Amino acid sequence: MVGLMGAGKSCIGRRLAARLDLPFKDADAEIEAAAGCSVSEIFSRFGEAGFRDGERKVIARLLDEPPIVLALGGGAFIDPETRDRLRRRAVTVWLRADLDLLVKRTAGRDHRPLLKQGDARDILKKLMEQRYPVYAEADVVVDSRDEAPEVTVEAVIAALGAHP
Repeated sequence: MVGLMGAGKSCIGRRLAARLDLPFKDADAEIEAAAGCSVSEIFSRFGEAGFRDGERKVIARLLDEPPIVLALGGGAFIDPETRDRLRRRAVTVWLRADLDLLVKRTAGRDHRPLLKQGDARDILKKLMEQRYPVYAEADVVVDSRDEAPEVTVEAVIAALGAHP
């Protein structure tokens, strides 16, 4: 599952995993477990570059495991090495969401280091401009809307079924 923060990767990923009878993993939680500290702490201690290096290694390890549903952090798919590894080892699903929905879903949450650097709407808009063209390389695209999660899960299952 790829997409910006607030797109629903973890929420939809957990439900999708249950429907497909697969384990669910959240890349950020796996990174925190490996590092022994939070994503925010990793960012403050090592910067974004240090975080991305650890993220790359953790995702590579997870992709060597038996099949899982994996929710990636918003920037993971942007990394060319990670994206290449995902192309070879996974079916990627982009949960595409509009700006208003992302702002609504991320409001009031202080665990997102990138949103602590200014106005959340402006930051999310810039991230959309930078990342959406790359996310468009995902194997499957499903729009995440302000509706019951099961509706989005059904859309993902249908899209995966139509994927060659």
